[in-house]
Amino acid sequence: MKRFSEKFILTDKMEWEELGGGVSRKFLGFDNQIMMVQVKFEKGAEGTPHAHFHTQSTYCASGKFEFTIDGEKQIVKGGDGVYIEPNLLHGAICLEAGILIDVFSPVREDFLEGGEVSYFGKK
Repeated sequence: MKRFSEKFILTDKMEWEELGGGVSRKFLGFDNQIMMVQVKFEKGAEGTPHAHFHTQSTYCASGKFEFTIDGEKQIVKGGDGVYIEPNLLHGAICLEAGILIDVFSPVREDFLEGGEVSYFGKK
């Protein structure tokens, strides 16, 4: 089944999807091969450690986060990027409120199907 988003995603017309634990998101575009998600974190919110088969690249648009990827910790701030290979255990703690832009390949079907999303604290 071919799945895709609208051509233009105007975020000022979208509501944040509350995921709990000080985390919310907006989908910024997707098809079967790729997905981009804007994720807002309040200070102290946590992306709990998890792994998935998707390749992930994250752009820190604002704020400050402590990422842990495969046991390695690094502070990331606005303007920095993160690359996460498939199947590596990773997570983040928000040190200063901010926004991450996550890109996944292939699409995160679990996000679209309303399944459990441990990364964002949804249960």
